[in-house]
Amino acid sequence: MRKPFIHIVFISFFSAIVFLSACSQQENKFTSPAGYNLNDPEKFIMPAVLHEISGIAFFNGNSDTLYAEQDEEGKIFYLRPGDKKATHTKFGKNGDYEDIAICNNYIIMLRSDGTLYTFSFSEVGNPEAGNVKEFQNLIPKGEYEGLYADNATNHLFVLCKNCNRVDASKSGVGYVLQLAADGTVTAASDFRFNVKDIEKLAGDKKIIFHPSALALNPAINEWYILSSVNKLLIIADKNWNIKQVYHLDPSKYIQPEGIAFDKDANLYISNEGGETQSGNVLKIKYDANKK
Repeated sequence: MRKPFIHIVFISFFSAIVFLSACSQQENKFTSPAGYNLNDPEKFIMPAVLHEISGIAFFNGNSDTLYAEQDEEGKIFYLRPGDKKATHTKFGKNGDYEDIAICNNYIIMLRSDGTLYTFSFSEVGNPEAGNVKEFQNLIPKGEYEGLYADNATNHLFVLCKNCNRVDASKSGVGYVLQLAADGTVTAASDFRFNVKDIEKLAGDKKIIFHPSALALNPAINEWYILSSVNKLLIIADKNWNIKQVYHLDPSKYIQPEGIAFDKDANLYISNEGGETQSGNVLKIKYDANKK
């Protein structure tokens, strides 16, 4: 028997309400820092060669060209966001490279064991970079994934993902290095932050914290720390005091390994690809009026 028209309308209306309610609950579950909407990023699909994209960087904050590396080949890749192909310059042997930074006309590459490589930005565009410097044993043995460079001070900040001497349930640790005018890197100091503060703000009972990237937000001068394993975005002040913690939607931030800001404080997060999805970079626009 055919259902009365009013019954069909009611069912359709009820289904729409349930769907909108579910979407609203999903949106409310994943909150965002002031100025950003992490739930509505613009997505740039990366070429196949950057399926396993790790770190990302901009030259002087200019977002017209994205610089990146992946964790297999000793190459720096560069492209305009949205391009279907990427160009590269080779700088070293194949290896597990985890992050990239650009500081005062130098490219700095971080290998997962803490080894750093530097070469002149002017070498980008050549088939192979010349005068590449390699620096080992500047920081303790461990697994490293996060690198940030400060153009104002020439300081390099290296974040440890997993260090034997550090209890990842209690504290995170990183190291500050100095970049010289000739591309030489020397050790300077270290820093720590409290994982218990992250637990409290995240609402989790216990966290084994393994950070994957960090960057300084130019609009508010605060640290944005990313953890792919924990699916968290952490905000800390310049003294590494934890201020805010945000859970990331795993349907969008599948494997967030890299983070960067452009000169307009727009936020970019790179995701390694998986079996069903390509590597990508998500752009979250900055709006100073957004609360």
